[in-house]
Amino acid sequence: GLLFHIEIQMASRGKTETSKLKQNLEEQLDRLMQQLQDLEECREELDTDEYEETKKETLEQLSEFNDSLKKIMSGNMTLVDELSGMQLAIQAAISQAFKTPEVIRLFAKKQPGQLRTRLAEMDRDLMVGKLERDLYTQQKVEILTALRKLGEKLTADDEAFLSANAGAILSQFEKVSTDLGSGDKILALASFEVEKTKK
Repeated sequence: GLLFHIEIQMASRGKTETSKLKQNLEEQLDRLMQQLQDLEECREELDTDEYEETKKETLEQLSEFNDSLKKIMSGNMTLVDELSGMQLAIQAAISQAFKTPEVIRLFAKKQPGQLRTRLAEMDRDLMVGKLERDLYTQQKVEILTALRKLGEKLTADDEAFLSANAGAILSQFEKVSTDLGSGDKILALASFEVEKTKK
């Protein structure tokens, strides 16, 4: 049974490599999200050009990350399930449908529980006036969309909130992301977004 033994070893080595790869990707994603978050936090201190330039660079890095993700997924079927959430989340970030780095990160890591916790915290913050309604709406739409993409059931209230507030941006993202193979459409959308900000 030596051959069989080798096959098992190879399979388990494949598994270890796969989980290592996934860990590397998650770390890379965390880094990019942190970059986006830092950028938003020091937006006040940067002049507009600096802000736009840095944001554009970060989005370009996300696009590159998205490309390498596509390559990995085409070569490794076991990772497709694992990484499809990450790919969707990155596409949401690139198309700027999602603007909240933390939400994108939880979406990418398939953490519906943490997304729901965040939503509950936002509800509280809104009530005590710690969160502006506009920001609340934007983030809640992102979280609900992420939950729906992760296959979670939404309450009737949440569905109603989404239809009322999702707006053009998310319908754009919905269109783009229903067909997972359409990375090019997303990048076209992203460069369109970048072009718009350039004008």
